[in-house]
Amino acid sequence: MRKIRIAISPRFATRTLENSATCRIFSWSVGLADQLTVARVLAVPFVVALFAWNFSGHAYWGTGLFAVAMATDWFDGRIARRHGRTSPLGGLLDPIADKILVLSVLIVLIGSGVFKAWMVAAIVAREFLISGLRLAAIERGVVMHARDLGKLKTWSQAIAAGVGGLAAAGAWDNRVAWWTLLVALVLTWVSGLDYARVAPGLLRGRAAA
Repeated sequence: MRKIRIAISPRFATRTLENSATCRIFSWSVGLADQLTVARVLAVPFVVALFAWNFSGHAYWGTGLFAVAMATDWFDGRIARRHGRTSPLGGLLDPIADKILVLSVLIVLIGSGVFKAWMVAAIVAREFLISGLRLAAIERGVVMHARDLGKLKTWSQAIAAGVGGLAAAGAWDNRVAWWTLLVALVLTWVSGLDYARVAPGLLRGRAAA
């Protein structure tokens, strides 16, 4: 039998490996922690729809689903630590998932009259600035992991969003939500300054290496 040899160019092989890696990352074989992170992103349109859809008790339902979605952040971190491993996908998506979920609720609650637009805009501006800093670090081969102040900031925003959701439902006065968001706003910018303080050292350290 005559043998047929097929030559594969290096460029095609590289693309094939990249495509196969992508398929593995977004397959069901990924870890449970990463699946919870993806689920948090997928919950965003449902949370927003519950807040926007006007029916009896809709804000309670929206707040409840938001709380469940945010709880997955604690679970995926615990699972990753228990197994002693983290994935690049999880490290990249986890902070993005938190930001999308929390900021979506904060923005929606502006329309409900719970939060002031300038407060939410200040939080969004900080998130964009630090996200840009993270991308600049990634281009230089540096991954900026979440710092303690950053984690505290995330949960302060999540608490403010939850309190705001209950305020929209009529559980308490909007002033309670306003003060909660003010605390989150302060922590947001303090943590942002903390990232800006350590970023130059991290980038120089990578460059020197």
